[in-house]
Amino acid sequence: MTFDKEKVLALCNAFSKNTLMQTLDIVFTDAGPDHLVAQMPVNSRIHQPMGLLHGGASVALAESVGSAASMLYVDGATHEVRGIEIAANHLRAKREGMVTGTARIVHKGKTIHLWEIKITDEAGQLVCLCKLTNIVLPKSQP
Repeated sequence: MTFDKEKVLALCNAFSKNTLMQTLDIVFTDAGPDHLVAQMPVNSRIHQPMGLLHGGASVALAESVGSAASMLYVDGATHEVRGIEIAANHLRAKREGMVTGTARIVHKGKTIHLWEIKITDEAGQLVCLCKLTNIVLPKSQP
């Protein structure tokens, strides 16, 4: 089976419509067999009161890219993905510009996926490091 980067990006960006990802202007920008990447602009819309990138916005980016990445490993017709735990270490402040979240698989089991998501700034400096655990569940019958 070949990996179709453009198809993956189109799919991820399409299912982001009318969701928190669209509200935060998160756009999926790169994909590979072992990673998924999304970007989010940093501006006053996602600042906390001191004018810095809100930690919750970083976590939203991390969970968005990590959950979407898990979805690429499952059959969406029969299974769905749910985030069950996320941990974030906020390492560097960011006021303006762009952040990039890159999810890489740490463990891919039948029911549990563990992801490491690195959020970096334009210079490649680490802004936030997250760990996301997703559970893979069979879809309920209607």
